[in-house]
Amino acid sequence: MTIERTSEEIIIRLPNYVNTKELQRLVDYLTYKEATAKSKAKQADVDKLAKDVKAGWWAKNRSRFIK
Repeated sequence: MTIERTSEEIIIRLPNYVNTKELQRLVDYLTYKEATAKSKAKQADVDKLAKDVKAGWWAKNRSRFIK
């Protein structure tokens, strides 16, 4: 593995035998870190939003699961 930093980006080179499923999980995590890097949200706010979204989804879809 090699890691190179340029003025615009960081380049990571891996051999082709690396497990792509595990690599995808790492890429997903890095995408999350990039997306949230400048966030000022507090964990409590994120938790409340997640709870509200789940409750709204359940209210809309409950009839699909409980007959």
